[in-house]
Amino acid sequence: MASIDIRSVEKRYGKSLAVRGVDLSVDDGEFVVILGPSGCGKSTLLRMIAGLEDISAGEIAINGAVVNDVDPAKRGCAMVFQNYALYPHMTVAQNIGYALKVAGTSRQERFARVSRIAATLGLEQLLDRKPSQLSGGQRQRVAMGRAMVRSPGIFLFDEPLSNLDAKLRIQMRLEIKRLHRELRTTSVFVTHDQVEAMTLADKLVVMNEGLIEQAGTPSEVFRKPQSRFVANFLGSPPMNFLPATIDNQGRAVIKGGRKPWSQLAWDLPEGTNIDIAFRPAAIRIDAEAMDTNVLAFKQEILEDLGTELHIHGVSAGQRIAIALPANAQVPSEPFAISIPDKAVHAFLSAGGRRVEPRALGIRFPKHLEHMHVA
Repeated sequence: MASIDIRSVEKRYGKSLAVRGVDLSVDDGEFVVILGPSGCGKSTLLRMIAGLEDISAGEIAINGAVVNDVDPAKRGCAMVFQNYALYPHMTVAQNIGYALKVAGTSRQERFARVSRIAATLGLEQLLDRKPSQLSGGQRQRVAMGRAMVRSPGIFLFDEPLSNLDAKLRIQMRLEIKRLHRELRTTSVFVTHDQVEAMTLADKLVVMNEGLIEQAGTPSEVFRKPQSRFVANFLGSPPMNFLPATIDNQGRAVIKGGRKPWSQLAWDLPEGTNIDIAFRPAAIRIDAEAMDTNVLAFKQEILEDLGTELHIHGVSAGQRIAIALPANAQVPSEPFAISIPDKAVHAFLSAGGRRVEPRALGIRFPKHLEHMHVA
């Protein structure tokens, strides 16, 4: 077991700042997933933990000891790479046991440990094969076995499933989750895949442009995004956004709207621009556009994914996506959509920070309490 503390860490490449003052703690036995788009600094941060990249500023501590200048081999970390990095001339058994051989472990002990790891990963029948004789999923299991055989304090995964097809990715994702449940080894996993992040993580860390946008449990990050970036990045289809302006009572008036957005109000100055946001699955569809909590919706594309329907179209001048159960009846056009107050998020247009509505104490006559946008 091991803990990791990352304190104000930066990484510069010339004048470019790839990681900008990151702070993050990883507890003993925790599985942390760092999620973000390409170029956000997530792999660079992982490589700094491993010691494969120098730290430009700040410090990284493992089990309380600063390791900025500690050799990678002495940090107690084992890394699983995207490209497997197996020795092509060695068998599976030799690849898994190579680190033990270099460390001077006896042949008998190497055999015992390699056999135990192979059994755990379902590789017993493949020990005499070369990497060229293995499938992508088998190679990835060998790469994991090579990391596991050292009994490291920390596993570091750098997008290890990105080269696999969809079916193998699911299988390997379940395998990694099962292994972590058994071994409870501290793990940091880097990915750009939302499903991997949401299903594997004890703690989910979302990065953007070298910064941590938000960290928390997958449920916390998904259900209560703290920035527009996180709200837009998580979810498929992503969250919908409608530009709005705060009126003199703190309520939001959607662009093109004539009345405030329902009963919600924010403690923001009049004229503040915000983005009203809501998940596609939170939208309700109504057969008739009545003067209630609805927006007129013009359908453009219907996607049938088998498990659910995605309807893409325009509402209030913005592109909107709706997610419905596969058996839902889609009304003929024109139809309207409604969004419950409890499903509404809001972000400042300037900077994208989340803003919370004040207590829902404002009440209007029933026929006036909702807005309508044509």
